[in-house]
Amino acid sequence: MFRFETAGESHGQCLVATLTGLPAGVPISLTKIDRELWRRQQGFGRGGRMKIEKDTVQVVAGVRHSETIGAPIAILIENRDWRNWTQVLPVEDYAGSAANRKTVTRPRPGHADLAGCIKYDYHDARYILERASARETTARVAIGAIAKQLLAQFGIGILSHVLAVGPVWLERAAQWEELVALAAKDDVLLGCVDPETEQRMKAVVDEAYRTGDTIGGVFEVVARGLPIGLGSHITWDSRLDGRLAQAIVSMQAVKGVEVGFASEGAASFGSKVQDTIHYDKEQRQFTRGANRAGGVEGGMTNGQDLLVRGFLKPISTLRRPLESVDLETRDPVAAAYERSDVCVVPAAGVIGEAMVAIVLAQVFLEKFGGDSLRETRRNYEGYLEQVRNF
Repeated sequence: MFRFETAGESHGQCLVATLTGLPAGVPISLTKIDRELWRRQQGFGRGGRMKIEKDTVQVVAGVRHSETIGAPIAILIENRDWRNWTQVLPVEDYAGSAANRKTVTRPRPGHADLAGCIKYDYHDARYILERASARETTARVAIGAIAKQLLAQFGIGILSHVLAVGPVWLERAAQWEELVALAAKDDVLLGCVDPETEQRMKAVVDEAYRTGDTIGGVFEVVARGLPIGLGSHITWDSRLDGRLAQAIVSMQAVKGVEVGFASEGAASFGSKVQDTIHYDKEQRQFTRGANRAGGVEGGMTNGQDLLVRGFLKPISTLRRPLESVDLETRDPVAAAYERSDVCVVPAAGVIGEAMVAIVLAQVFLEKFGGDSLRETRRNYEGYLEQVRNF
């Protein structure tokens, strides 16, 4: 089973991730992983932490001579800010440590602080926020970059772009070539394919900076080159759209997900929503009249581009804090503030790519299996021949 886990705190020594289930023989480029980590750190509206961390991955197990060996993969990503926190968050306690603890007793509305403190019986939200932080997604992006390299062996590409920042929306569909160009850029503003719309988005972020506020938005992940039949209709937890939804909403600050044009379809008649079916006799393949379903029907890929959107709320940490209550005194206070972002929608798109890649790698290997890449490829090509002869 293709499975991953992450560990590590926002200001701990490092982030750790393990990945099992990848076939042997998959080419792995650390440069490509580092590029994804770089992309996650970009975008107008990021906070001061991005000036400290220059994320690079260390693969310490499971990859040799630039190929997977079929064994569990283990990765480390250093937190460069750790040097400033060694006395604050030591693994082993020491005499006088209480004076160095940066306790957080003023929980932030919208964050994990209060619920986590009550659940784990802490009166200091430090231990909660350290793990709840979106810093954890750095490890997810590294795992997603590995999943992408597996899927690329079969012609599957996964990219993202920003559809909306606050009230400003991109009013047209993005073309795949635009997404490719966007991912290749070395100067990322807000991850929108339309420069004019992006400038209007920037004005919204500028306003959030000016007022000490934060702003959310919507990102879209597109996967191209998927075969028909990944996922299944037979059980609730094998349906691909359900698995994608869980993966996207598991991201910090994401409060909603949409596969295809779900919200638009909910306000339309059925005759305007379904993607009509046609057949090209010369090419011997089925075609569709549109892609409102977003590439998934009945819990399975239908051969069209996969479209998944994540709806990101504004970040919970505000420079002009909201009302809260002190965990010790129970008196009204302003919520805590720590160094934070103003807008993270472009970064969320990159994280969304990683989560979609992970889910697609899971369902891909569930269908085609194989202990080696050559075996997986043989199974895949046999299935494509079956589809061609359907």
